[in-house]
Amino acid sequence: MRKEPFGPRHIDTPDGTRIAVWNAGAGPPLLLVHGSMSDHHRWRITEYLAKHRTVYLMDRRGHGGSTDGPDWSPDREVDDVVAVTDALAKHAAGPVDVLGHSLGGYLALRAAAHTPNVRKLVLYEPAIVESPQPAKLVARMQSAVDAGRYEDTVELMLREVLHMPEKEITALKAQPSWTARVATAPTLPREESVALVLAPGEAAAVRAPTLLIRGGDSPMFLQQAIDRAAGSIPNSHVVTLEGQQHIADQTDPETFAAVVLEFLVGPR
Repeated sequence: MRKEPFGPRHIDTPDGTRIAVWNAGAGPPLLLVHGSMSDHHRWRITEYLAKHRTVYLMDRRGHGGSTDGPDWSPDREVDDVVAVTDALAKHAAGPVDVLGHSLGGYLALRAAAHTPNVRKLVLYEPAIVESPQPAKLVARMQSAVDAGRYEDTVELMLREVLHMPEKEITALKAQPSWTARVATAPTLPREESVALVLAPGEAAAVRAPTLLIRGGDSPMFLQQAIDRAAGSIPNSHVVTLEGQQHIADQTDPETFAAVVLEFLVGPR
């Protein structure tokens, strides 16, 4: 039976937001940073990773057990990831491995450029997006949130932003984490109303060895984001999971975790 991670402990960020961090397993630290429509419940890979690492699962601001700050922006969320990474590194007396998915991958990439405490970095389809979603789509999301139709908001994101096939949406709805996903709906309009870009030289400042993971069937904008990251991060390489899209860690968690662990600890 899958066990719930222990926690949370709370880590304060520069603007006073309290980030909830859960943990499981034993060994060197590995921080997981979730993307949109998520909190720590999304991770189906924890039980595999926790055999080799102390896995820390942060709830991003406004998600799960974390509080929310007054002035949201991607920069504030980067500060959050840096603060959690630095706190875990201090606790472990050494650097931390970091894995980020989608928007969490974008935040983890940027954070790794601003702290020396990242040992290795894993980015699963980081959401590097040059322009925000169309205003009409964001407005439809906000209208659904205002009407209390949180599930409709999440489905708009899955269908019209991620272009996720119906079979994968059905698979997500069957997961125990679906309720937690739906609860995060109020954060979606703000996250989709901004461009997610890198400052000049930011990716080049990442010194941690970096694994970029992509699904072979993922939408073109995510494929392009991987290509941009691979061309900008000095010590990086790409692994493609054929036949997968944006939720390979959900649809095949054991295989996904094996790819991550091979990068972090070597062939097993």
